[in-house]
Amino acid sequence: MSKERIRVLVAGCGNMGSSHAAAYHQMDEFEICGLVTRGNSNAVLNQQLGTDYPLYSDYYEALAVAKPDAVCIATYQDTHEAYAIAALEAGCDVFIEKPLADSVAGAVRVVDAAKKNHKKLVIGYILRHHPSWIKFIELASGLGKPLVMRMNLNQQSSGHEWQVHKKFLSNMSPIVDCGVHYIDVMCQMTRSKPVQVTAIGARLSEEVPADNYNYGQLQIRFEDGSVGWYEAGWGPMISETAFFVKDVIGPQGAVSIVAKNAGTAGSSSNIDAHTKTESILLHHADIDAGDRFTKKDEWIDMQDEPGHQELCNRQQRYFYNAILNDTDLTDHMNDAVNSLRIAFACDESVKTGQVVKL
Repeated sequence: MSKERIRVLVAGCGNMGSSHAAAYHQMDEFEICGLVTRGNSNAVLNQQLGTDYPLYSDYYEALAVAKPDAVCIATYQDTHEAYAIAALEAGCDVFIEKPLADSVAGAVRVVDAAKKNHKKLVIGYILRHHPSWIKFIELASGLGKPLVMRMNLNQQSSGHEWQVHKKFLSNMSPIVDCGVHYIDVMCQMTRSKPVQVTAIGARLSEEVPADNYNYGQLQIRFEDGSVGWYEAGWGPMISETAFFVKDVIGPQGAVSIVAKNAGTAGSSSNIDAHTKTESILLHHADIDAGDRFTKKDEWIDMQDEPGHQELCNRQQRYFYNAILNDTDLTDHMNDAVNSLRIAFACDESVKTGQVVKL
């Protein structure tokens, strides 16, 4: 396509939607043609941005009236599939927050719609745009096989954050909603086929739906012998002790994200703390004839440490370039479906108490 401004409709103006809208607002390549929410958060966002973008309360009306070139979907998970397919069938390119849909079959239907209509579909895997996480994955991939991957992101929440989490929990568990990020990371580190999963979960509040849980932990076995676990919990009861663990071990050593400030108490509800790395610690396993280490550990301080807003900006530049350059997103879409498939298998394991083979 030519370098004309892309008219984009933003659906959902919560944390992620407002950040993506702010990215479009400051980019010459995009022009916001509407903000869609069921409540008044779109009006609040207009005020924050100092703008007067058209406001809509009905997504399908906005799609028909605004006639966008692209749609950004940052609504609750249960709307993702229907909203994305409607946009793709209307001839729009789509940026959609993870998870791609609230079922694996739904995610496949969205990908099929993108292919059928020859439109771009970019899924908001924010860690794929973070230079420190890219480096972390690169270093982990050089530790030999098998890998042992240990990760978590527990979020102590109250007030508005707990209200949002309760809404999420009406549709999806933490190990699916957040887990897709870290499952994707593990798959990038191993580039091996996952063969089975096990998982446990606990419902720690009467406010959590009876068929769901707000704490979960999953384990994945890969074909190459690698193993990984991920833990996620939401709510006012969640501990902030060791809520941020990003650690990988291989035959040749270990690499860890050490978030010295982001990992302190009171940070788990801070969205910037969810992606911060600050420093990467690389440990070498090399030993001499006396079994003594021959190399010192290395601290890798990352100079390019983008905050949450800048990461959203980078995602939207990626989206724009994919449209402009007609980038082949087949692997990108397949990876999103794959990580969601694994996450839902983990969810099945929690609810059945059984090992799930993939």
